[in-house]
Amino acid sequence: MTMNTMTTNDMATQTPPEPAEAEAELYRLVYVSRNRIPGTPAEVLAQVESILAASRRANAAMNITGALIFNSGTFAQVLEGARRDIEALIERILRDERHGEVQVLAFEPAPSRAFPNWSMGFIGRSREDDNLFAHVGAVTGFEAGRLGSDRLLELMRTIAIEDERRTP
Repeated sequence: MTMNTMTTNDMATQTPPEPAEAEAELYRLVYVSRNRIPGTPAEVLAQVESILAASRRANAAMNITGALIFNSGTFAQVLEGARRDIEALIERILRDERHGEVQVLAFEPAPSRAFPNWSMGFIGRSREDDNLFAHVGAVTGFEAGRLGSDRLLELMRTIAIEDERRTP
């Protein structure tokens, strides 16, 4: 499913795989949403750090990988794992008051993990990440969803590779 808002009903209408496949088949979710976290920039960042810590623990336990881009107005996230687990996560995100205008850009089988080493990577912490992400603003006005799922995934993957290369 590409470039439209998806609800849990939309996901339910897709042909589900057989039960054994539902657990084993790798799925990828790419979505963007509006930040609805209230507070000062420091309070918002503290809340995002808290979300990241909790997500890393929960995702590692469920064998979910992914990455998050966040600026003051927008979340862009890729999540990879078993279909059932990814569906449960997006349902929680859709109910989470910290997210508004959730737009699912892609929810589909994935041939392999784009972020195999990250239970929840956070993109945008370094000057290098900022430089790699800067052209998005020029092209889209910092509307990550306007990139589309393939370009957003490619951008996030590029930044993740650079981060891993820089980290000893």
